[in-house]
Amino acid sequence: MSFDEWLPVIFMGVMGLALLTYVVLDGYDLGVGLLMPTATEAQKDMMIASIGPFWDANETWLVLGIGVLLIAFPKAHGVVLTALYLPVAFMLIGLVLRGVAFDFRVKAQDKDKPMWNRSFFLGSGIAAVSQGWMLGHYVTGLQAGWQYQLFAAAIALALPAAYVLIGACWLILKTEDELQRRAVQWAKRSWLPVVIGMGLISIITPWVSPTVRERWFSMPAFIALLPIPLMTVTALIAVRALLNSHRILGKLCWLPFALVVTVFLLGFFGLAYSLYPYVVMDRLTIWQAASSPEALKVILVGVAISVPAIAAYTVLAYRVFGGKASALNYG
Repeated sequence: MSFDEWLPVIFMGVMGLALLTYVVLDGYDLGVGLLMPTATEAQKDMMIASIGPFWDANETWLVLGIGVLLIAFPKAHGVVLTALYLPVAFMLIGLVLRGVAFDFRVKAQDKDKPMWNRSFFLGSGIAAVSQGWMLGHYVTGLQAGWQYQLFAAAIALALPAAYVLIGACWLILKTEDELQRRAVQWAKRSWLPVVIGMGLISIITPWVSPTVRERWFSMPAFIALLPIPLMTVTALIAVRALLNSHRILGKLCWLPFALVVTVFLLGFFGLAYSLYPYVVMDRLTIWQAASSPEALKVILVGVAISVPAIAAYTVLAYRVFGGKASALNYG
């Protein structure tokens, strides 16, 4: 392919990387928000402190991903956001509610603080369910029908469960003592729903999408793809085994989180293979939806500057605020 033909592929890769990074990074802090009702007041403060330095940077990746969709694939942007207008609106409401609650809860009087805690939980739940619903419809090409609605509903339940699991593993990594032990129990409880959800979705996806069915089960693609589910199952089993070990309360506290991130990565690779070369399944390829090569070349300059800057800021934040979380201070 010529450079002009490679440009849409490059931008699709940038968009995929941005959205994957968002799902992993903002996924854990959405999971922490979903766990708030099960914690004590003191534990809630520490849970918020564990995500406090990072959550703004995490959401930047969502802005980047949607921005690339808008400017690099304007036709797809119109199709996707028109079909998903309501869940996108609900997701934004949830994210705004989380942001407001995050800042207001620390300055609220004691009698008002539970309200902001509930708002943070509610905002996290709305955002997580909306994202699952959108993902379900996107994978099936935004088609209408009861089977597609059922599939979207299944992912709308499975994705928050996955967020809870990665959020609990984040707390194992970032906290100590009673909260860390409680996070282990939360991870154990969320593990089985995640496994069941992923299993059911893996069974249903080829049923609702003939394109995915052909790609998954044709030879030799079936053999080439087999390592993905095998590695996913292995990682999930390893997570469950580690949750029974006292070592994750010490030096291995990072390992459950790393394994769950691996599960997310493997799921992304499977999704990317299933979708390519479509930006909207069975409707628009990346070349049909892309802006003109001249426009993409100009946009590429901005992307070459902004993406490394966002990545550097994110890495810096995680390096500066590494280690165990301490009490959040707004001084």
